[in-house]
Amino acid sequence: MSTLLLIHHTPSPFMQEMFEAVVKGATDPEIEGVDVVRRPALTVSATDVLEADGYLLGTPANLGYMSGALKHAFDCIYYPCLDSTGGRPFGLYMHGNQGTEGAERGVTSITTGLGWVKAAEYVVVSGKPTKQDLEACWELGATVAASMMA
Repeated sequence: MSTLLLIHHTPSPFMQEMFEAVVKGATDPEIEGVDVVRRPALTVSATDVLEADGYLLGTPANLGYMSGALKHAFDCIYYPCLDSTGGRPFGLYMHGNQGTEGAERGVTSITTGLGWVKAAEYVVVSGKPTKQDLEACWELGATVAASMMA
């Protein structure tokens, strides 16, 4: 059984909608052999990351950057996981009202440093998530989880 770790910061109703859609996609009954573990970004540990086989990341874009919570998670896990998690798939969903480019660039820089492999296009939503946005979140969760099926 593979483990997909969902590291998220979900402080708003819009992020909650996106989180729920990602979880529904990742836990679709057609995806077998993948256990989805959810951890808030402020509580995730290096052990959680080392024990996982892939990752889903969820963050708001605050002031043009990823949330402080997700940055804190990366700060805590980066060096302990640097030599052991390369090649693992990941996906990202993000909500921002404006200026998400810096947040996307920051996540890309850190995940590249870790050697993680982008398994799907990022889902970036501005304003209230539409039905299409939530479908894209579902697809993100399903795609990353399906990439980990044995």
